[in-house]
Amino acid sequence: MPLHASRAVLRQSRFVIRRPALRNASSTSEAAGNAANAVKEKGAEVKSKASEGLSKVQSSASNVVSQASSAADAAVAKTSGTIGFVSSLIPRVVYYGRVGLELGKIMFEQRSMNPPSLQTFQSYYQNAINSIRGGSIKNAAPSAQSFQPSNILGQIRSMSHAQYASAGVIAAEVIGFFTIGEIIGRMKLVGYRGGKHGEGH
Repeated sequence: MPLHASRAVLRQSRFVIRRPALRNASSTSEAAGNAANAVKEKGAEVKSKASEGLSKVQSSASNVVSQASSAADAAVAKTSGTIGFVSSLIPRVVYYGRVGLELGKIMFEQRSMNPPSLQTFQSYYQNAINSIRGGSIKNAAPSAQSFQPSNILGQIRSMSHAQYASAGVIAAEVIGFFTIGEIIGRMKLVGYRGGKHGEGH
């Protein structure tokens, strides 16, 4: 092979060897540039998403704080209204409590009612304890004979006029207390609050 030809082949082989390296080098630098651009774009995208998320969190947090403060204000308003209502009722409750106490005293004095003495309590409870210990509770209980209709009618017929009057007064008191309890429970003098009759049925 002539020298001239061998030089040409050698040049060709160097060129052939360099060519892929140059081609790879240019594609590697392009790939690196593309990767750098992609990373920059991803970074910008992540940054924008993070700022959006942060703004959403801030807005929702401010909404929660404003709702909590408005709820606290409403609770304070309701509480102060309730306290004012209860405070306005205290003088009336004290007055009517004293009136009821005085009426009770008058009733006790007119009926000559006195609380039982200490000896009466002791004797009653001593008898009850002895009957429990002795097992004679069955004897202390009223018999079935006393609950017969004829016995009950006989007891009613044998009552005096004073006992009838006392029973009438006690019945009137029970009815009166029941009626007052109903008025207080309904918070109205007549009827119940609410819509149409039978709505919940």
